[in-house]
Amino acid sequence: MSGPSRGVVAAGHPLTARAGAQVLREGGNAVDAAIAAMLTSFVTEALLTGLGAGGYMLVAGAGQAPVLLDFFVQAPTRRGDGSEADLLAVDVSFGDAAQVFHIGPASCGVYGTPAGICAAAARWGTVPLSRLAEPAARMARDGVPLNAAQAYVAEILSDLLVSTPECAALWAPHGAVLREGETMRNPDLADALERFGRDGAEPFYRGETATAVCDWLAERGGSLSPSDLVGYQAVARDPVRIGYRDREILTNPPPSAGGILLAYSLGLLDREPPPPSLQGIIGAMAAAQSERGAEFLDGLAEERFLEGFLSSRLGSTTHIAVIDESGMACSTTATNGEGSGVVVPGTGIHLNNVMGEQDLNPLGFHLHPPGRRMPSMMAPSIALRDGEVELVLGSAGSNRIRSALLQTIIGVVDHGLGVDEAVRAPRVHLEDGTVYAEPGIDLTALGGELPTVSFSALNLFFGGVQAALRRDGVLTGAGDPRRGGAAELA
Repeated sequence: MSGPSRGVVAAGHPLTARAGAQVLREGGNAVDAAIAAMLTSFVTEALLTGLGAGGYMLVAGAGQAPVLLDFFVQAPTRRGDGSEADLLAVDVSFGDAAQVFHIGPASCGVYGTPAGICAAAARWGTVPLSRLAEPAARMARDGVPLNAAQAYVAEILSDLLVSTPECAALWAPHGAVLREGETMRNPDLADALERFGRDGAEPFYRGETATAVCDWLAERGGSLSPSDLVGYQAVARDPVRIGYRDREILTNPPPSAGGILLAYSLGLLDREPPPPSLQGIIGAMAAAQSERGAEFLDGLAEERFLEGFLSSRLGSTTHIAVIDESGMACSTTATNGEGSGVVVPGTGIHLNNVMGEQDLNPLGFHLHPPGRRMPSMMAPSIALRDGEVELVLGSAGSNRIRSALLQTIIGVVDHGLGVDEAVRAPRVHLEDGTVYAEPGIDLTALGGELPTVSFSALNLFFGGVQAALRRDGVLTGAGDPRRGGAAELA
């Protein structure tokens, strides 16, 4: 989608993109549009994000000093008396690959989206929060039919969605998990969104909603406590900056892991002439993966770790990408993990399962000290050309996030692709020594050195990139078909 406009929004659902675009049409800026889209995504993409989730927002352009706002999930205070519940394992099949996720009360970390949205609105917003929340609340009350992509997510997460009576009441109200075309309604979430628009984040960290969440979890062996919520704050950070060809890439800094590993991969590939070969891309992925050991994860919390790491070596999630007519850009990624299966009665909130995510806990569960931001793979990113915003992107997909973003950046920068072509191009991913590939990737170039898994079609296993591009003064956007993404011009 392209043309002269007041801006462009790319998101994981057509209604999410439409909500952001409408705010741009009414004179809001890129951050206003991103907030409206985020709140709408809590309804339209409720299995991927929500008020019980966490994330990041990167803002740059139009004279704005680049800032990364960190509102990711934080480790709660463990009781330490042996009374915590065990993590519950569920198998999720992507068709050609499978993954184990861990859910239940023990998987719930300190959520950050309410605090993050309010911090963004206070720093950059021009539209009242109540106005931005109103359409999302109305959708939650009236209900939204599941499209094909969201129905597929519900299908593969069906065991999770019936793991508790409260979750099943939302997602399987008639005994079977909702299918494509059936309507998902959450009137309690509508009330919560209206409360959020009126009162901001306060009720979710210190008020009645916070009390309801903590009491419900405490009765079921969860660790999230009132003190964990009271102490939570969104944090503004300087983004990672890495040169790639004649661009500057801005992305997520530590204590997140995804941005620094993406920057490392780009730095390695920038040493070679463009465009990088398949072997080069796989090699960069392997180098980044090999760094993710105990020393790396411990170092993420240390000051100046970023500079030391790069200089010594180089010398269930949804994303929203926005560029407004002034050139201001907002790239925001949020995740609920897959969801914990814990829906707190009266709040409409499905809490995250980030403490049970294998990808974020590669050395073992519950090893992070209380208050530590989890080392997410999420990497909202912006590419600058001659100091101006060119490309805004981010992705879902756990460990596949950095490989999805890497290949999309390569498509736009090295191959000169349009944003839709770059997002739709087949992807490859390296994990645990195995190469996973979509149709259209020629694996013979690897010479049979690594085991491979070839998918039969494009698949959400390979992430869900949403991206916006400003090239020669023309705005374009692309939503990833792997996750039902869409773009809309304002």
